[in-house]
Amino acid sequence: MTDNLISVAKILNFHGIKGEAKVGFSKGREKQIELLKKVFIKKNNELLELNVSSVRFHKHFAILKFKEISSVNDIEELKGLDIFIPKQEVEDNLDIDEYLISDLIDMEVFDEDGCNIGSVVQIGENAANNLLCIRDNNGKEHLVPFVKQLVPVVDLKQKHIVINNIEGLIS
Repeated sequence: MTDNLISVAKILNFHGIKGEAKVGFSKGREKQIELLKKVFIKKNNELLELNVSSVRFHKHFAILKFKEISSVNDIEELKGLDIFIPKQEVEDNLDIDEYLISDLIDMEVFDEDGCNIGSVVQIGENAANNLLCIRDNNGKEHLVPFVKQLVPVVDLKQKHIVINNIEGLIS
């Protein structure tokens, strides 16, 4: 049902009394949130389509108003649910060297000599950058900062990543 959709935000709570939603989203995605026009929400295995009538920002959150919602009670029913948009919309707005997490998970990882190290099992964050969690062929997990100096190649077509395995990175 949501195969061609991707989560871009989450309804955290209501805001005010007119049915506005307090929405959480990933840091640096303000422009994407600002451009939202039509979104989808999965509620009780049903996909609801909502039209965004306004977006504004308050502190570290977005405040969204949907045309179809006019009360706090309606937003309360959506609290904790993800906001989805078509995956293609997200892909079309990615910067160079920016990737969807779902595209990176399960990618094979090789060192610069072509030796298979393992595969990406998840993506983490720290204050400085994202981290690739790579499970090596022995089942051990390693965190690799997802920066160009250490991860020079991400090949989505071949579904593999090349890392610069400097001493001590993956041992």
